[in-house]
Amino acid sequence: MQRLQDRVAVITGGASGIGLATARRFAEEGARVVIVDLDSSAGEAAAKEVNGDFQYADVANEEDVRRLYAAVHGMHGRIDIAFNNAGISPPEDDSILTTGIEAWQRVQQINLTSVYLCCKYVLPYMREAGKGSIINTASFVAVMGAATSQISYTASKGGVLAMSRELGVQFAREGIRVNALCPGPVNTPLLRELFAKDPERAARRLVHVPLGRFAEATEIAAAVAFLASDDSSFITASQFLVDGGISGAYVTPL
Repeated sequence: MQRLQDRVAVITGGASGIGLATARRFAEEGARVVIVDLDSSAGEAAAKEVNGDFQYADVANEEDVRRLYAAVHGMHGRIDIAFNNAGISPPEDDSILTTGIEAWQRVQQINLTSVYLCCKYVLPYMREAGKGSIINTASFVAVMGAATSQISYTASKGGVLAMSRELGVQFAREGIRVNALCPGPVNTPLLRELFAKDPERAARRLVHVPLGRFAEATEIAAAVAFLASDDSSFITASQFLVDGGISGAYVTPL
């Protein structure tokens, strides 16, 4: 499929995990991909792999984000797709009883404020063009609670979901769609590192996924490509769940 032929797509956190899988999928579908990351080495390698471009940026820094989109628009003359995917899930973000204010603020800044900034600075270019698709990475934890808490992560993803819904409504008549992608647990380096430190927590989470496994990054990338393409032209302001059934489950199969 070439649903994204000649479209310019910006992917934050594009050097690894879901971001890298999506960069590969976008490139396969004909898009010109711009990888954004703090890791210059991995970012440049990813950009080379997909025949795209790399931009270094701290997406939690307003001036970096403003410069990023100005640079991309200056190079390509358009920005059709923004996949705001950068995020963290550090081990010090745990129960509200033990999570310190520094950990809380760091997660909020990177997971939520960065999405606010990326939307704020890409929207003017999309408004000028009269079209665009913004996909913001939220999570299934934005729609349900967990006793194995990561309190700031959960709150940040709830914020991404609410903000995406509001932006989707606000800019719908201007041809711009904004959706919140809500993945379930994904087999990425971030998740593997987190669960390697606590196998009991991993097992406890896995048992609640009806499909009986974690998602692969390529499966999430397929959903992002759908939301980026015209195949999803009547979908905006949505919480797009790709979670293996976890948010719909009461009990799971034995």
